[in-house]
Amino acid sequence: MPNELLAIDQVGFPAITLLILFPVVAAAVVVSLGDARAATRVAIAAAALEFAGTVTLALAFEPGISDMQFVERVGDFFGVSWHVGVDGVSILFVPLTALLGLMVIAYAEHNIPALRADGDPPIVGTAAGYSAAILILEATMLGAFVALDLMIFWAFFVAELIPSWFLITRWGTGPQRRDAGRNYVGFVGAGAAFMLVGIVLTGRAYAAATGNGVSFELGRLLSMELAPASQTWPFVLLALGFAAKAPLFPFHTWLPKVLDHGPVVGMSVFLVGVKLGTYGFLRFIIPLFPESAKEWLWIMATAGAVSVIYGSFLALGQTNLRRLLAFASVAHMGVVMLGLFSLNLDGFEGAVLQMVNLGIVGAGLFFVAGFLTARIGQPELASLGGLVSSAPLMTAAFLLVALAGVGLPGTNGFNGEHLVMLGGYQRSWWMAVTAGLGVLLTAAYSLSYFMRGFMGEAHKTLAERIYDLTRGERAIIAVLAALIFWIGLGTSPFIHRMRPSLTWLEERVEQASSGITRLEKQ
Repeated sequence: MPNELLAIDQVGFPAITLLILFPVVAAAVVVSLGDARAATRVAIAAAALEFAGTVTLALAFEPGISDMQFVERVGDFFGVSWHVGVDGVSILFVPLTALLGLMVIAYAEHNIPALRADGDPPIVGTAAGYSAAILILEATMLGAFVALDLMIFWAFFVAELIPSWFLITRWGTGPQRRDAGRNYVGFVGAGAAFMLVGIVLTGRAYAAATGNGVSFELGRLLSMELAPASQTWPFVLLALGFAAKAPLFPFHTWLPKVLDHGPVVGMSVFLVGVKLGTYGFLRFIIPLFPESAKEWLWIMATAGAVSVIYGSFLALGQTNLRRLLAFASVAHMGVVMLGLFSLNLDGFEGAVLQMVNLGIVGAGLFFVAGFLTARIGQPELASLGGLVSSAPLMTAAFLLVALAGVGLPGTNGFNGEHLVMLGGYQRSWWMAVTAGLGVLLTAAYSLSYFMRGFMGEAHKTLAERIYDLTRGERAIIAVLAALIFWIGLGTSPFIHRMRPSLTWLEERVEQASSGITRLEKQ
């Protein structure tokens, strides 16, 4: 287990705990305010302060080492302790989550009343309630990214379902939003139940192996010598839970419903922008069960490959932008899985970069979908055409983010895709080919929608309803564009932060005592 640097020694106070609690307290203040405008402004200010705090934490992070930093550990209640911290991987997702929360709340200030499909009943709930739900959702996701105790992680994983349910059912934009909410809570809740059993089995295995009693702390669990045969069931149960959350085929069926009928910003931006499911594979499954990871890598890589092909071809057939993005997200998660289960440094780095990149690209595309929904209702191709004439800035925004998703050189998607293919090729040629095929299919469905929806002849009634990006929308796109080019042209600082932690992970996998041998390249 990497060494731990305590928060009290680094910054003198429990920084991570405060970053988790602050959005919750802010949410309580927001819902208590009687004036809706004041409540929304307070929510924006709180989200901005939260983002500033996460950026400060990232700047204080010491790169070049694999140590867990800003660590806090309190208590030991039946093997469960408040144990949180960040390394070179999780430190990337903390400010990204806070940034998405800030942009979602800022955009919602003027657009909550408009975010519903034509003919649907008015949205239930207020803008203040919506902002409070986003703040609580942000807190649960931050908690999951920094958790170093499996039970604490599981608690945040389950707690995320509560604000998600309200966001989908109260602020959804489709008539089937309650059904979508039930699907999401049902699938992810079932996955959480499997995870809980797997976590309990892991804690009991630690007690049996060490004689020190049950523990769910990641550091202690990594120190135990667990027989390969004893790793199988915890590996499978945790993998089922994370696959449902990612989601991967065939556990993806909740995602199109949520993205089509849920809130077009907010929950949807977090679902496509925050990759908590695949993060779980990297943080817990692979380091805790390296022998099983090597034994099952071909099954997991095949699941990733199927998700790439299945999601991409279904995205090709979509005429609704929101459903297209749902199936595209399944395909992209497949690419990340190919990188993770190459089980080498290049694949790990590519997978982490892709999780960060897809957070930016996915959020950008869903914001564009939100811009369109606020103007014309559902973004169906039958209602679009020739947007370049009436909304050139929106057209340029969609094209830029779509090209970043394809992996155009100079954008953030290029280096991640390249590293995934390189890592996959080191394991087997077909993994690299599948990742490359995913890039080609991404270009096909993204550019096809662009040509049919934004170029060509303008829809007859479109000019009366469409207008270009507002000042707030331009600010959101400007921030995302800056991130796209920053990561694309200056990837080294991100690699420098994550590499020590991922090098440690590669070494742990290589030292695994499994007798599984690598298949020769054909």
